[in-house]
Amino acid sequence: MSKIIIYSLLPRLWGNDCLEPKPWGSYEENGSGKLSDLDERALAYIRSLGATHLWCIGLLEHATATAWAEIPADAPDMVKGIAGSPYALRDYYDIAPSLADNIDKRMQEFEALLERVHRSGLKLLIDFIPNHVARSYHSDAQPAGVVDLGADDDTTKHFDNQNNFYYFPGEALHLPQGGSWIESPAKATGNDCFSAYPSQNDWYETIKLNYGVDYLGGGHQHFDPIPKTWLRMLEILDFWASKGVDGFRCDMAEMVPEAFWGWAIPQLKERYGADLCFLAEIYQPHRYSGYLHAGFDYLYDKVGLYDTLRAIMRGECSASAFDTARDAVASDQPAMCYFLENHDEQRIASDFFAASPLVGIPALGASLLSGGNPYLLYFGQELGERGMQAEGFSGVDGRTTIFDYWSLGCIQRLRADYKGGELTKEERHVLESYQQILGIAQSEPLIASGAYYGLNFAQGVGYDADRCLSYLRYDDEAYLLVVANFSAEAKKLSISLPNFILEHISLPSNTPLLAEDLRTGERSITALTSYAPWQISVEDYGLELIKLTKLQD
Repeated sequence: MSKIIIYSLLPRLWGNDCLEPKPWGSYEENGSGKLSDLDERALAYIRSLGATHLWCIGLLEHATATAWAEIPADAPDMVKGIAGSPYALRDYYDIAPSLADNIDKRMQEFEALLERVHRSGLKLLIDFIPNHVARSYHSDAQPAGVVDLGADDDTTKHFDNQNNFYYFPGEALHLPQGGSWIESPAKATGNDCFSAYPSQNDWYETIKLNYGVDYLGGGHQHFDPIPKTWLRMLEILDFWASKGVDGFRCDMAEMVPEAFWGWAIPQLKERYGADLCFLAEIYQPHRYSGYLHAGFDYLYDKVGLYDTLRAIMRGECSASAFDTARDAVASDQPAMCYFLENHDEQRIASDFFAASPLVGIPALGASLLSGGNPYLLYFGQELGERGMQAEGFSGVDGRTTIFDYWSLGCIQRLRADYKGGELTKEERHVLESYQQILGIAQSEPLIASGAYYGLNFAQGVGYDADRCLSYLRYDDEAYLLVVANFSAEAKKLSISLPNFILEHISLPSNTPLLAEDLRTGERSITALTSYAPWQISVEDYGLELIKLTKLQD
């Protein structure tokens, strides 16, 4: 497999077999999936989707309203939901107790999962949350000799580059909802709220980490001597890399200075190999090149391709906008990680997005097959999960909760036998379509190594450029035509290939070609000319994939 495909899931939800979860339900009422539920059958299924990497969300111990033996619950006003947010870490060095069959052996259970993942042929990514921690952060699992975050801070100073946190000396924290949590002096809040009075819309349950940037002092950078937070974060990354994890999805990486990444990532790659993967969650295109230069392998393409595809799928903009969004990042495009869903975004099939999973099929093909760059697939997307339940803190918002103990019916039906026997007719159709398209992405060399040429701009009468997208992947000997129909109506399209296109792709007019429909296997002999448009029929929400290979003399 030559294209990175990352399958992401929450173990807390993946293995939860509760048939009737209760909104705002406790661990005792709703239960939780376990690391052991990611067994050999589950991993084989993930591999069947063409996945090369598994990203498990919520592995590390985070703030929660659930108490465990010798592990107290967090203050209710410091927890979002009952299970709690996976992005409000309580201990960088420990595993979430809810995921373990035996709490006392939760690290051993993680190590067993890592071994299973590698044995299945997958690589494991974990979250690295570098910008903030839970207000209750305290590690009782860190290695000997490692100093806990904040333990040596001078709390009489708002800023010191040797402090791990930012303080408001003489001021206590005032939470928007009140509560019993006492913090004095107050610390800055994770979303860059530099006030002792965070609002309900702030990440009030988290503390901002100090990387040597004096935000209230004009944003000046103080990187000499090396800030202590840099050292602590390198120790954390080293801890998990030494266990054999294959990479890190770095949460809100753009809220941490590029200089830190440029200092830390090369050291880790030198120790553990260039294949140690770093994927950045980032939303500022003007900073893409800087973070790639700092050592990141891949970056989220959210504000470009995702937002554009969402608008296309909803009929809010022309399908021709795809090419503009794809090309906007220029030479950085091979490092952009595409996705249609993730834990922050609404489900395609939700009423807030497209109200049907079928719209995702042409969008999957259009984005996945457009290049060799990585692709992120969120669990349940391939089954048409709707995200329309009132789980608790999450509410009915078209997303799958990351804050609550919950279960997904489509995943339960899938896990019944991993053969689709329990799935609904629509779920099976969506899954089979995804498996086929994802398989083509991994088996077709033109996806990873070919060049891209968008065709929408050159089309005229007989082509619907608003609802259809066409492009070529090609090399010197073969060509893959991708045609995606984002309309609820079947289309008969006339696709023109003017001489300047044929010349650009080194395909002389009337060259004999073997045409193979990669979805049906049908073959025929054809030739492309500049004067006779190619006639293509595409079903509603359809995807046509035609490979053309030059015939040998």
